[in-house]
Amino acid sequence: MAEEIKSLEGLEAVAEGVTAAPAEEAITREPVRDDLGRSYATGKRKDAIARVWIKPGSGKVTVNGKEMSVYFARPVLQMILRQPFTVSGTEDQFDVMATVTGGGLSGQAGAVKHGVSKALQLYDPSLRAALKAAGFLTRDSRVVERKKYGKAKARKSFQFSKR
Repeated sequence: MAEEIKSLEGLEAVAEGVTAAPAEEAITREPVRDDLGRSYATGKRKDAIARVWIKPGSGKVTVNGKEMSVYFARPVLQMILRQPFTVSGTEDQFDVMATVTGGGLSGQAGAVKHGVSKALQLYDPSLRAALKAAGFLTRDSRVVERKKYGKAKARKSFQFSKR
């Protein structure tokens, strides 16, 4: 620092000088769509990876070529898939086509939800605030802990015997 601040007035003067600098312009996001009017995003959860395309439509959701109610039979998983639409207020406005690989059904549902959320905010950037506030744009980084040598599993030890 070239000059030393010795009082509160000096500190305020430095602070005013910093805020008087030209303010950064707010980021304006443009919609990202392909030639067919679709938005694409990749969602991930645990070991599952979902490739998701959304386009305006009647609300039909297709996962790996099957209807959502057939692929994700449990109502909880279907609810997870519908969450981004309910939070953003766009129920039955977009058709979703997703391909999912890896993981189990729960991880795949979470991956599709993450992909749909990312694709929605790319299609309509005004939905970003609601989706971000709900935490749907953040990738859930929790994965299975690796097995360690000398252990039965990641943390479980073999049975201990005194004699």
